Amino acid sequence: MTSNPSTEQLHTWDSQHYWHAFTQMQEYEPFILERGEGVYIYDIHGRRYLDACSSLWCNIHGHQHPTIDAAIKRQLGKVAHVTSLGVSNPTTITLAKKLVDLTPSELDCVFFSSDGSSAVEVGLKLAFQYWRQRRDAPSDRRDLYLAVGNAYHGDTLGSVSVGGVSRFHAMFSPLLFDVIHGPCPDTFRVPPEFDLDADDPDSLRQLSKYYLDEYRKLFEQFGDRIAAVIVEPLVQCAAGMVVQPAGFLRGLKELTQEFDSLLIADEIAVGMGRSGTLWACEQESVAPDILCAGKGLSGGYLPMAATLTTREIWDAFLGEYSESRSFFHGHTFGGNPLCAAAALATFEVFEQEKTLENAQRQSAILKRLLDPLLDYPHVGDVRVQGMMAAIELVQDPHTKAGFPWSAKKGYELCDLALERGVWLRPIGNVVIVMPPLCSQESHMREIVQALEYALRRMWS
Repeated sequence: MTSNPSTEQLHTWDSQHYWHAFTQMQEYEPFILERGEGVYIYDIHGRRYLDACSSLWCNIHGHQHPTIDAAIKRQLGKVAHVTSLGVSNPTTITLAKKLVDLTPSELDCVFFSSDGSSAVEVGLKLAFQYWRQRRDAPSDRRDLYLAVGNAYHGDTLGSVSVGGVSRFHAMFSPLLFDVIHGPCPDTFRVPPEFDLDADDPDSLRQLSKYYLDEYRKLFEQFGDRIAAVIVEPLVQCAAGMVVQPAGFLRGLKELTQEFDSLLIADEIAVGMGRSGTLWACEQESVAPDILCAGKGLSGGYLPMAATLTTREIWDAFLGEYSESRSFFHGHTFGGNPLCAAAALATFEVFEQEKTLENAQRQSAILKRLLDPLLDYPHVGDVRVQGMMAAIELVQDPHTKAGFPWSAKKGYELCDLALERGVWLRPIGNVVIVMPPLCSQESHMREIVQALEYALRRMWS
C-alpha cells in the first residue's frame, strides 16, 4: 500500500472501507478534511471552510492552538500512556485537582474515561452501586432512573437506555433497561393547554412550573425507587437544541433533594463554556451529585471525558479488599496523560485569552445576526444559548409542523452553506450553529451570510 495515496484512492477507500457514524454509507459523498488552523479547516483539495460545528461541538480554542500543541508535545517527551488501574501519573493527577477546583464545590472526586457516552455510563453505574453500598441505604435499594424526555446521552447501552431520541434508539429497545421518562421541557413546542408568551419571564416561569409539576407526579409515584435523575442542563442538544425554561434545572435539583435521589448533570455538550458559563448548571446555582464532562474537555484535541462525584458517593465505595466495594469499571485509556495534558492546556487558554468573556460577547452578536432569519418563510424558530444556536425549519410556521425526516431539509441547507465555505451539520430539520469559542464577529457574520444564501436558494 502506498504511503501517499492519491485523491482518487482516498475517495475510494473512504467510501468503501471507512464506516462513518450516523451516516448512510450508500449515499455518502466523501468530504475529506486534511488540516485545520484557527476556526478554519481545509479539505484535501485546499478548500477552506469555517468550522461552524466545532468538529461536532468539541473544538474550543480553534485548530492548531500553539499552547495545546506544545503541551501535548511536552507530554510526549515523558510518557504517552499510563493506565489508571492502580497506577497514576502527575499530569492526570493535576487535571483531577483542576477539575475539582473548577466545578461546583460539592464535587471532589474524578473518574476518567474516553468519551461522553462512557462518562454517562460511569455516572449511571456509580449511582446504582452507591445505593447498594451506602452504609445507611434504605432497604428498597433504588433501581430506576428518571430521564428527561427526548434526551440524548450517548450511544452505549446504558446511555441509550436513559436517552429518548427514538430515531436513534428505537432499534435497540429490546436491549435496554427500564427507565422513567418525563416530558421534554420545550419552550418552542409547548403543551397545547399552555399559552406561552416567550417574551414574558413570568410566562416562562409558569411553563417551568408546569413541567416540574409533571416531574413531581413521577417522584410521588416512583420516588422510593429512583436512584438518580439525569438531565442535560439548560439545553438538550441532540434533541434539536431544545432550550429549557428558566428555573427547570433548579426545580429538578430541589425535587431530588426532597425525595432523596441523586442528580446527574450531563454537561458533555453544554459544559466547557459552551452555554455561556464554564458549566451550565452554574447559571441556576445547581450543584449536581454527579457531573459528566467530555467533548471540549481536551479542547477538542483528544478523546477524554470525566465523571465527577461528591465525597459522599466516593465514601460508599471504600472498604476492605475482601468486601468487594470497589468500582469494577475502567477503560484502557481512561486518564491518558496526553489527553490530560491537552485538557490542562485548554483550561490555561481559557484564562490567558479570557475565552468565556469573548464567548459571551459573540453569543450576543450571533443572536442579533440570527434573529432576522425568522423573516424567511420556513424558519420556525431561532434559539441561542451561549455559543449554541439552532435554526429550526418548519413546513408550516403557524402549526410548527416540521418537514418529513426523509425530505432532508436540514442537510439541503447545510450543503448550500458549504458552497459559501461554512461547514454546518443538522439534526433533522434543525440546523445547529456551534462555532469555536474563540470565534470573532467576522466569523459570526460569515456564518449568517452563508445561512442567508442557503435560505434564499431554498425558498427564493
